[in-house]
Amino acid sequence: MIADRGYDAKRVRAWLRKRRIRAVIPERKLAAGQKRRRRGRPPVLDTTPYRRRNVVERLIGWLKEHRSVATRFDKLASSFLAMVQMACIRRLLTADFSDKA
Repeated sequence: MIADRGYDAKRVRAWLRKRRIRAVIPERKLAAGQKRRRRGRPPVLDTTPYRRRNVVERLIGWLKEHRSVATRFDKLASSFLAMVQMACIRRLLTADFSDKA
């Protein structure tokens, strides 16, 4: 994505606006005593989509821990889906039985 190339949030927001996509990017907090030097309406952060985005990003990050999913070894979509499902099943089983000795 654009953010990976070192762009700042202002450019990302402009790119999203051009494509009529609502940004779900929070503004950075300023240090004490600093003021924003910007004209116009401040960007609005809707926390509900931001929470959903966070959940999806954590899921994708977790799935990428599995090498076969991260590198997409499978050529067919059906076998890739099967690997994702196996990774999820493994995660659920690990979570269910990790505290039971």
